[in-house]
Amino acid sequence: METRQSDIWRQTLEADEDLASEVSLNNSNMTEEEREEILQEMTKLEEEISTLKQVLLSKEKQHAELKQKLGITPLSEFRNNFSRGWQDMQSSTAYKKTSETLSTAGQKTSAAFSNFGSAITRKFGDMRNSPSFRSFEEKVENTVSTIKTKVGGTGTGGSFEEVLSSAANASSQETPTNNLTDISEKPC
Repeated sequence: METRQSDIWRQTLEADEDLASEVSLNNSNMTEEEREEILQEMTKLEEEISTLKQVLLSKEKQHAELKQKLGITPLSEFRNNFSRGWQDMQSSTAYKKTSETLSTAGQKTSAAFSNFGSAITRKFGDMRNSPSFRSFEEKVENTVSTIKTKVGGTGTGGSFEEVLSSAANASSQETPTNNLTDISEKPC
């Protein structure tokens, strides 16, 4: 890997030297000595950069080995970073304001639905106690009683719910009639 890096650096150095020679052609105020001095300084800096990169790679490798010895995996690091980020976000002012706003909105919505449900319940109670509903209920009870009497059931009334329940039972017990005639009765 180091050989490849040094090849890359050598190519970069050659490209820089070409660029520097082009600049010196454009900059006629620079002497040959100044040019050599600058090239030497550049070479020295590039060597230092290369050395620093090698030191950095060595330190990163050492860092990874120490993490491995401690049992710190990339997944656990991700989890810790995510957890830390989540805690930071929750402690932010924007999150707190948004959370408070949503909580207040939820409470108001809950209260509105509760009031709506109470109003609907009250309206159904008012409707059930209204004279027109009472009249309708009596007509249904009378009709069911009449049907029960004709079908063979008892003619006793009862509450609206009982009448509806018995009417549903009576209709489910009905059997269809057989309209087929005997084959012997058919003319040939």
